[in-house]
Amino acid sequence: GHRWPAPLEMRVGEPCPRCAGPTARPDVVWFGEMPYHMEAIYDHLAAAEIFAAIGTSGQVYPAAAFVQEAVAAGAHTVELNLEPSAVVSDFHETRLGPASRMVPAWVEELLAPR
Repeated sequence: GHRWPAPLEMRVGEPCPRCAGPTARPDVVWFGEMPYHMEAIYDHLAAAEIFAAIGTSGQVYPAAAFVQEAVAAGAHTVELNLEPSAVVSDFHETRLGPASRMVPAWVEELLAPR
């Protein structure tokens, strides 16, 4: 349960700096885990005007249901992906292609004067 600023590279079995157990791991959400601060996430989804999912399979929950929360709150939703996700029908808009091309083009469009 200890968290610290980890090095950029970690090896399997690296010790925890608090207990020295060989249980250190990156502080990321893996399959089957819940993200930190779920209440705050839902608050942000409820307040969002735009919700974008970038590079998602749409199969890992709770994140796969975030689009539904955003739609229910009135946000415009867009999926930027290589291929349609499992929840593509929940999005208002889908743009397919590599994120390295799709994200900058979409952001440029958002920021363009109207």
